[in-house]
Amino acid sequence: MNLAKLLQSLKSESFLKVQNEGVKFEKDAEIYAKEINQNIFLTFVILKDLKMKKIYATIASFDSFESIGRKDPIQMMFHININRKEDFHYFEKYVNISV
Repeated sequence: MNLAKLLQSLKSESFLKVQNEGVKFEKDAEIYAKEINQNIFLTFVILKDLKMKKIYATIASFDSFESIGRKDPIQMMFHININRKEDFHYFEKYVNISV
C-alpha cells in the first residue's frame, strides 16, 4: 500500500487533518476526517510504527469535528483495519483512493 498516495488522495478529497493530542488515539497517529452527513464522520487513522504502518477507518457520529480524538464517538457505525488494497473498496462512495 502506498502511504504517500493515500495521504494525497485524502487531502484532495477534502479530508481535514485532526489535531492529535494523544487522548483517544495513539500519540503518533495521524488522523484525517471528513463529514459525510450531519455530525457523522469518515475518519482514517494512520499509525506509523517502526516496523510497519497500520491504517484503520471508521464511520462514527461525534458531537462536532473538534471532538474527534478528544471524546469517544456517540455511535460507532463501521470500523475496518485496512491491510490490503482491496479493503478500500468499501469507501469508494465517499473517497477516491487509488493505491
